[in-house]
Amino acid sequence: MNDILSAIVTAAQAMSLWEVVAVFFGIAYLVLAIRQSNWCWYAGFASTAIFSWLFWNVSLVMESALNIYYLLIAVYGWWAWRHGNADASQELEIQSWGLKQHGLAVAAIIGLTLISGSLLTANTTAALPYLDSFTTWGSVITTWMVTRKVLENWLYWQVFNSCAIILYIDRELYLTAVLMAVYLVLAVVGWINWRRDYKAQQTPLVAAA
Repeated sequence: MNDILSAIVTAAQAMSLWEVVAVFFGIAYLVLAIRQSNWCWYAGFASTAIFSWLFWNVSLVMESALNIYYLLIAVYGWWAWRHGNADASQELEIQSWGLKQHGLAVAAIIGLTLISGSLLTANTTAALPYLDSFTTWGSVITTWMVTRKVLENWLYWQVFNSCAIILYIDRELYLTAVLMAVYLVLAVVGWINWRRDYKAQQTPLVAAA
């Protein structure tokens, strides 16, 4: 335990100013998303732009590419939250997926994980290729769920962030693991707040019926 705490302190001391800024905007993104503030996409864009550059500089090409996806999805998310309803003049409301939609999402994540995990195993020396693939594809699809304000995205994040903690600890990226632990807590807050707001949305519909 002392070795892990020491590694966290060392990692914190080694953080560049840009990394600190990226982490700040990353946390700001989640806090603003919990509040359903469209400003979350500005914070997300800033965080992922910096992380894309940081990962590229240390030759983490796949992580850099993933953050390019996050950049594009931040732009789409900003538009979708403002105009994503059938009535484009209204902001997007929280929705809840049924079993069929969740089944398709889970099947896609598992299928893509098996494909990329096997390719990484056969053609690279990647560490924990299947776990790495699972967290990556899970993050891709769950981020899409956020852009559509799908309530259950917060439950998905609990799974993938928990797996990411295991992945980062294995790679001795203890500070990043701590950040994922913070995300776990924020995801619980997000679930509670969005579920409350979703129920409030349903009340007028019930009254009208």
